[in-house]
Amino acid sequence: MSAAGEARLTPPGRGALAFYWVLRGLGIVLGKTFFRLRAEGLEHVPAEGPFILAPVHRSNLDFMVVLICCKRRMRYLAKDSIFKPVIGQVFKALGAIPVARGTADRAALRACIDVIEAGEPLVMFPEGTRQSGPEVDDVFDGPAYVQSRTGVPIVPVGIGGSAAAMPVGSKMIRPHRITVVAGAPLPAPEGKKSVRRGAIRDQSALLKARVQALFDEAQVKAGTPNEPPAAIEPARDLPPVEETG
Repeated sequence: MSAAGEARLTPPGRGALAFYWVLRGLGIVLGKTFFRLRAEGLEHVPAEGPFILAPVHRSNLDFMVVLICCKRRMRYLAKDSIFKPVIGQVFKALGAIPVARGTADRAALRACIDVIEAGEPLVMFPEGTRQSGPEVDDVFDGPAYVQSRTGVPIVPVGIGGSAAAMPVGSKMIRPHRITVVAGAPLPAPEGKKSVRRGAIRDQSALLKARVQALFDEAQVKAGTPNEPPAAIEPARDLPPVEETG
């Protein structure tokens, strides 16, 4: 059985849940103290029932800051390489589901569907892994696929300032304001459990656009606005070549 299969078949015990709540509380307190962490749009996050939280991903801090979005325990995908003998148990207690990086791991997607069907919220980073820059990278179809099989809403989320606090490749954390902005949920397209590729790709494109807009908004509110791509100057006509002779 895959690691993802083990993750979905092992329900959290009281100890794991208590550990989760302690770390969540500490993470939010530290976030508000060190990063002046604040969140907007939380009225869009369902208070009950399962849903998919789909944040932009620019820093290792994103796993911590999204905890402010929901008071309930959330599950999330994590690259399988971090599941070492000891630390792996910690991540599992926090609700992590191992996934092969950069692939549409079938077992992980099946685990995501099982999490939703069990009534738990699920965090899925649409870009797959951490990216850099102001533009949302091409998103994976994972969130839209899971939605198509379960019918739950997808809540797009922008995170501003996390890259300035801890950019990709950095092991140092800087005190910088971080702002989280949750957007209106994307309902499942009509025809629950439809897995037509075209519909899934269309939903992924819509999700990408929503996440980009929220990312831009969050960056502005965190004091690190995304700079638009440099404008390309139109080609100028060359002067005519004078004929000689």
